[in-house]
Amino acid sequence: MRQVVTAVLVARNGAEYLERTIAALAAQTRQPDVVIAVDAQSTDRGPQLLASAGPAQLVNAPARSSFGDAISIGMHGVPPAEDDNEWLWFLTHDSAPEPRALQQLLAAVEIAPSVAIAGPKLMRWDKPDTIAEFGESMTGFGASMALVENELDQAQHDVSDDVLGVAAQGMMVRRSLWSRLGGFDPGLPTVDSGLDFSIRARLAGFRVVLVPGARITSAGGPELFGRSSISSAKRASAVRRAQLHRRLVYAPGAAILFHWLSLVPLAVLRSLGALLAKRPGVIGGEFGAAFRAAFDSRVAGARRNLQRTRTLGWGAVTPLRLPWSEVRERRAQERETWSRPAGPAAEPKVSFISGGGLIVVALTAIVGLIAFGPLLGAQAVSGGGLLPLDESIRDLWSKVGVGWREIGTGFLGAADPFTAVLAVLGSLTFWAPSLSIVALYFAALPLAAVSAWYAARRVSARGWVPAVAAVLWAVAPPFLSSLTTGHLGAAIAHILLPLLALALIGAARSWPAAGAAALLMAAVTASAPVLAPVILLAWVAWMVAQPRGLHRLLLIPLPAVALFAPLVIDQVRRGNPLGLLADPGVPADTGGVSAWQLALASTDSTLSGWTGLLNALTLPAVAPAIVAALLLVPVALALAALFLPGTRRAVPGLVLLLLGFLVAVASSRLALGSIGADTASVWTGSGLSLFWLGLLCCVVVALDALGRASVTLGTVAVTTTVLLAVPLLIAGYTGAAAIAPSTGRIVAAVVDAESASDPRTGTLMLVPAGSPPGEDNRVSAVLQRGLGTTLDDQSTLAATDQELSAADERLATLAGNLSSRTGYDPTGDLDELHIGFVVLAGADPGDPSQVAVYERITIALDGSNQVNNVGQTGSGMLWRVASPPESALEPQPGNTDTAYGVLVLWGQGIIFFLTLLLAVPTARRNRRVRASNNSLEGPATTFDEEDNA
Repeated sequence: MRQVVTAVLVARNGAEYLERTIAALAAQTRQPDVVIAVDAQSTDRGPQLLASAGPAQLVNAPARSSFGDAISIGMHGVPPAEDDNEWLWFLTHDSAPEPRALQQLLAAVEIAPSVAIAGPKLMRWDKPDTIAEFGESMTGFGASMALVENELDQAQHDVSDDVLGVAAQGMMVRRSLWSRLGGFDPGLPTVDSGLDFSIRARLAGFRVVLVPGARITSAGGPELFGRSSISSAKRASAVRRAQLHRRLVYAPGAAILFHWLSLVPLAVLRSLGALLAKRPGVIGGEFGAAFRAAFDSRVAGARRNLQRTRTLGWGAVTPLRLPWSEVRERRAQERETWSRPAGPAAEPKVSFISGGGLIVVALTAIVGLIAFGPLLGAQAVSGGGLLPLDESIRDLWSKVGVGWREIGTGFLGAADPFTAVLAVLGSLTFWAPSLSIVALYFAALPLAAVSAWYAARRVSARGWVPAVAAVLWAVAPPFLSSLTTGHLGAAIAHILLPLLALALIGAARSWPAAGAAALLMAAVTASAPVLAPVILLAWVAWMVAQPRGLHRLLLIPLPAVALFAPLVIDQVRRGNPLGLLADPGVPADTGGVSAWQLALASTDSTLSGWTGLLNALTLPAVAPAIVAALLLVPVALALAALFLPGTRRAVPGLVLLLLGFLVAVASSRLALGSIGADTASVWTGSGLSLFWLGLLCCVVVALDALGRASVTLGTVAVTTTVLLAVPLLIAGYTGAAAIAPSTGRIVAAVVDAESASDPRTGTLMLVPAGSPPGEDNRVSAVLQRGLGTTLDDQSTLAATDQELSAADERLATLAGNLSSRTGYDPTGDLDELHIGFVVLAGADPGDPSQVAVYERITIALDGSNQVNNVGQTGSGMLWRVASPPESALEPQPGNTDTAYGVLVLWGQGIIFFLTLLLAVPTARRNRRVRASNNSLEGPATTFDEEDNA
């Protein structure tokens, strides 16, 4: 009996394809008996083209109709099928069948009465010899997969026959079955509609086959219906929505609640997998799909329809699912394909070993070992801006976030962001956190060399230039000055700055680089807050220069913002926003420094240590400046890069140089902290590190452009810079270094023992400050608790506080009265402030006013009945309070004892965890699906081994 075929051609804004499709339909060797054209409110020439083709019916459908909806509208009013010899053939405006396509489809179904659905071989519109899709199946978890896609057609798949499903485009289906199953599921408006219909046909007892001889060129799947392109993120969202819908429809009744409850948890886990796969753009779609499936009103109707038409169990489709071995193999092949670079191979990069990187690191490691040799065997480092860390890793992390700050009389407030850096650093040697700082000193120079080497390799085309840059960065005077004066934050920022620049450059093209840039920006700004304005300015400039990478660059500052937000709130509330730029760590006197000294890369008036060295040789006072300037001349010659080929590459370096110098000058004028009654300026070394980075960039560009002369200039620059750094490298042996090895103990042994029974015992430390002639002698009072104030206890909120609290005023009154012989009875204040010991720090023998203050305080304390002299200790002269404090201090909230503190920790933790996942290097995959190219983005393995796209 003759088969009757009704072709349903659906179009929406597809005029550019429709003319070819209509011509191909008219050229069929076996013409359809009826052609029904459906136009979904096209705004192009589509309606006119459809009308000119002379279809039996021309039906208008709403603009937002899906492919399945349009077919149902087109079939509305058509008399029902009289027998099983009537067939429907579904085409879209971009489905151009080859002349024998319909003939081949009919030939396949005529010889097999059990076949109810036949699918053609879909070929790419732009490459007719390449298979776009040929058959569909699904994994054990229900993720849809094409059996064949994007392969050159060499008849290698022409033996395919029974399959689980076929695509909706080009599908030929028995009309009676179409009516019985109710057409495509309305809950699958884009993808998987053909697969779902095929599965329901299988469960109804019919076969689904592929017909290799029937070829139809296609410009894209149903997700592209009426669109010129669709992003991979939107397609992944559509695929996930379809999968969840099918999961809820196919699930047994007893498992529905479990699947419904798992929707959001699965979205969370799959989002983490998407971050690892460097596809953060699909995260919104994951959650959107989960919530949409949770409240999808069409699931109930689809389940009823399935139960009504199903005659076989799910075992009927199990053999046609893809086995896991094949799924794993396919995904391995996809990862291999995506990992290959597209286009010409990139130029080979300089090897770390053959390019001299390993040699430089080894040499700088030796130099660092010698320079900081006095620290060998030390358990901690003290002096300058340094103190030991807490002995317990738990206590170290308890200082992060918002909680009670046990410094001075104490206060509730936000921790410095640098506290988090110290917690991470201390965790590396968790058995003895202070040991990590000792290790960092020995590793500082080689770490800086590695950082600069990789950054310079990104800029330079010459194999040996990165090695020159590594040496110049490792022995940079600002870096060595930061180390010898104990400005740990500035030293860490110096190490990380080249890596931050490198990551920021790559962030416009790479998600891992964007994640790394975010983490590095947080670490650098936390370690050297004064650099934050310049770094943010560079970030904004890079977004303007790289608009295509805006979606990757936009969120880079988020981890830094999360770290700084609680501190910003506290400083703004105090009316001191400039306090955010204060140096973390122990406030230290940086000394006066002029602009011309800063221009010579010196952080203070010692001109990188040359002043003391040459003065000892009784040379003229101007000699240090002359020597420092001459030694910097070869490096300064790098500015000639501005007048050589490649000038454009030197401009960013010049900008960094100028900005770094301005930051250094401004830092020397910003007196934000306090040391007793004196103010402390911001450390200039951070700005000079940025200055040196810009200078180094110019050096690299100059060496690239100078040809043969660059070898001489590079050698001389390295030699003179190393000579310039000599006084700083030997500072630990000449006594010029502010740092010294430490046992890790801050208070005297007797105080240490007392703190074992009362951890909050207070020790009042009196420090003779002396004073200029004509002014009263001054003394600084510092209150420490327990084992003493550690580096992680330090707070810029305390250092930049412009007002004394009532407790601070009471402490100052107590200190003043203890320092003089009066009739004052300190018992009440000592008990109220919970002070058990008094320590008098030693005076500078070269300062008569300090000596006088020291002697006066000693006489006053020895003559007091309230304190008893214990003797000299490493911290100074010690007195024990005669009547130990009886009143107990009220317990103060830690970083997890308030709702605000918990919220801060959770917020920071989540942001950094997600950023860390994003920064993990994996293969990058960023492509778009276009109508002219059906090479869709490959799936990314996430949770439960399902497709993510």
